[in-house]
Amino acid sequence: MRFSPVVAPLFVPATRPERIIKAAKSGADAVIVDLEDAVPVNEKASARENLANYLKELPLPCFIRVNAVSSDWFQADMELVRDVEGLGVMLPKSETAADIDQIGPNIPVIALVETARGIFNLPDICQAQTTCQLAFGSIDYALDIGCDETAEALLLARLSLVTYARAFDLPSPIDGVTVSVNEPERVMVDANYARQLGVGGKLAIHPNQISTIKDAFAPSDDQLEWARRIMHANEAANGAAVLMDGQMVDTPVIEKAKRLLLTSQIVS
Repeated sequence: MRFSPVVAPLFVPATRPERIIKAAKSGADAVIVDLEDAVPVNEKASARENLANYLKELPLPCFIRVNAVSSDWFQADMELVRDVEGLGVMLPKSETAADIDQIGPNIPVIALVETARGIFNLPDICQAQTTCQLAFGSIDYALDIGCDETAEALLLARLSLVTYARAFDLPSPIDGVTVSVNEPERVMVDANYARQLGVGGKLAIHPNQISTIKDAFAPSDDQLEWARRIMHANEAANGAAVLMDGQMVDTPVIEKAKRLLLTSQIVS
């Protein structure tokens, strides 16, 4: 089961499959075809039936946001996923490892955590065999616990996702959406805030959000230059502690430099 961490995935409604190819050319590093919230109940069957031909031979990873395991549509959604080779799943309302296990083996799962129960059970979710990355459904989570959608109110949930992802050797989680599609400044503020907490990416709902998200999560030129100098200094010192610009270059500093360089490769 191959999986690369996702930084800037783009949602596409399953009712508009012609947009999938456009989404694949938007700069997004994955496409998430939404069979859940974006599709009215009376259109779920027809949306699913029209998808298969659009999902083959995409030039980048594609995930299907299926309906929740407790819904009437989950099994039919999974039949589509299993019929089209190479698809992953974004599972909404992920609350237990048992939920993830219903997807089956060899299908990468982005566990979308949207409830208090999901946050409470993060250790269980992270240990499911096919959980590849966590994502935060911030809007639904705020609704579930009855809080405002503010940075302060959602801080504990975001830090929990970051902490448990790290504890169980998963990639940094993906933050929730910014619903304003014509305010790049708002997207940048939200993405920068998430990055500062240790979040590794952000869900996009419009192509014009992609470049802003990537810019927010990519290391700056100054950071990359610093990281390269750190690595050169470490190599020259043959692993011994050394001073660079008055700063001790020891193991934590070297690891930070490595992560910056790796992040640059992932985001690009």
